[in-house]
Amino acid sequence: MAKVSVIGAGSWGTAVAWLLDGKEHTVTLWAFEPEIADAINASGRNPIYLPHVQFSDRTTASSDIAKALKGAEAVVMVTPSIGVRRVAEKMAAVLPADTPVVILSKGLESGTSLLMTEILEELLGNPARIAALSGPNHAEEVSRAVPSATVVAAHTQETASYFQQLFSTPFFRVYTNTDLTGVELCGAGKNVIAIACGLCDGLGLGDNAKASLMTRGLAELVRLGKARGAQTETFMGLAGMGDLIVTCTSKHSRNRTLGEELARGGTLDGYQKRTKMVVEGAVACASIYELAQACGIEVPITQLIYQILYEGFDAELGASLLMTRPLKQE
Repeated sequence: MAKVSVIGAGSWGTAVAWLLDGKEHTVTLWAFEPEIADAINASGRNPIYLPHVQFSDRTTASSDIAKALKGAEAVVMVTPSIGVRRVAEKMAAVLPADTPVVILSKGLESGTSLLMTEILEELLGNPARIAALSGPNHAEEVSRAVPSATVVAAHTQETASYFQQLFSTPFFRVYTNTDLTGVELCGAGKNVIAIACGLCDGLGLGDNAKASLMTRGLAELVRLGKARGAQTETFMGLAGMGDLIVTCTSKHSRNRTLGEELARGGTLDGYQKRTKMVVEGAVACASIYELAQACGIEVPITQLIYQILYEGFDAELGASLLMTRPLKQE
């Protein structure tokens, strides 16, 4: 059994810590908020995120990142994408150079268009020990042992296989992949398409329109992936099509439900304050749009979501404009 540090105590971090606890690993969960760490140590439950989850005494929590990382044989990062650089800088001061690190955060860094693993490689060094986990994995279902599958990608098969074994359970099936760029782009981009599908639901546009958005959204991601050297096959797998389906259709998807709220006149700020959760698709949208512009790639769905989120564009008018774009081959 391993000693594992889970960095981030939101919904996904809580679910993953519980999964590892159930495999009898010793888990230290880092929480940004001291009150969450104190509550977990006192009751074995996270009072804010997935409060139904009960940890055993194998899991403890700390708001001191150095203490949370002390003696770790593996590190699982589950912080919001906007905080990855800041947290990684703190980790770099105390983490040994050979400790395996897997990141579950999904996104691209604003201004640099770096993937999450690229940020870790820059700050932590030793790229061979860094991996990413991504797939159709809502924390709410994983934390209830509902059957799920996912992908761990790394530059080396050795690192991917290590985390495959660390996470795999009878209800959580883990595959490996060496297309790290493709897996991470899938994870970032599908959240933007899910916002579009939420808008579709909120506007009452029907299943045909929603299926069309998902399909054409996937085409946008493939074009972007090719420009970054990713493999097209990755976008047809769990990290691509699998995660796209669940994020665009599930009641658990904060990206999809944000889209619904926007269609009804709500705002991103209001939604995040009410749910106390970061909407990764809103963060990724700006970065992906920046990257697409730099690469000279058309991403009309992503562009529309960017305009709605950050330029006050009308959602219903945007849907009409998508349908009347110049006709072309598929």
